[in-house]
Amino acid sequence: MQLYSRSAGTGLPVVLLHAFPLSSAMWLAQREGLAPMCRVITPDLRGFGGSRLGEEEPSVDLMADDVARLLDGEGVDRAVIGGLSMGGYVTMAFCRRHPDRLLGVILADTKAGPDPQPVRDKRESIAQAVLSGGSGVLVTDVLPALIGPTTKERRAMVHGRVKGLVQSAPPGAVAWAQRAMAGRPDSFETLAGLKVPLLVVVGEEDELTTPADAEAMARAVPEGKVEIIPKAGHLSAVEQPEAFNTAVSEFLRSELAGAARSRG
Repeated sequence: MQLYSRSAGTGLPVVLLHAFPLSSAMWLAQREGLAPMCRVITPDLRGFGGSRLGEEEPSVDLMADDVARLLDGEGVDRAVIGGLSMGGYVTMAFCRRHPDRLLGVILADTKAGPDPQPVRDKRESIAQAVLSGGSGVLVTDVLPALIGPTTKERRAMVHGRVKGLVQSAPPGAVAWAQRAMAGRPDSFETLAGLKVPLLVVVGEEDELTTPADAEAMARAVPEGKVEIIPKAGHLSAVEQPEAFNTAVSEFLRSELAGAARSRG
């Protein structure tokens, strides 16, 4: 499996993994805004954007291994790995399976706990609905919770862009990813074992993965840091890209520079 990827910039490799049910297109503002200070690598996770789905059983571990192979192909040994929402779940799987390849971790609008049964049931119902009737159900059942009220009220173009990305999601990938996310394990133990700096980012208005979820992840790590993005919902990187990029830039400058000094 070879993931399609968009990259920008040079230097420190920073991999950003997209939310469900979007693609690496969501990271446009990050590729533009962060490229002056690092090499931003934004793959399409399997089945989304330009990446094939394949025949394997749904698994966030498999998605993490896809990312490791992408790094192999890019000639990157270690990188900062980050992800938003579903991308965060894949990032935590990467931390579990490839800890020696981490320089730092960014978890945005995501959570470390597994899905409770009602959420798993909801994921399965959406999977079946898209396979039988197409991706229309995503607009009614998924899109409303992806962005916060401030974006809905004041940033119609952002809302329209997200809606377009949601509508273009391939039904097969949607169903596969829902089942992969439903089967993911608890990741708090993984976070507790991290040996690299962690930044947790969350939208102030995120109701899917709340600021309380973000604080819980940061507490699991000896030196986890939380950055709350004002006037943003679940897609903080898309809704308030300048604030998101500032948080990531400061993390890369301060935490990773300090980690490099301590290793040296």
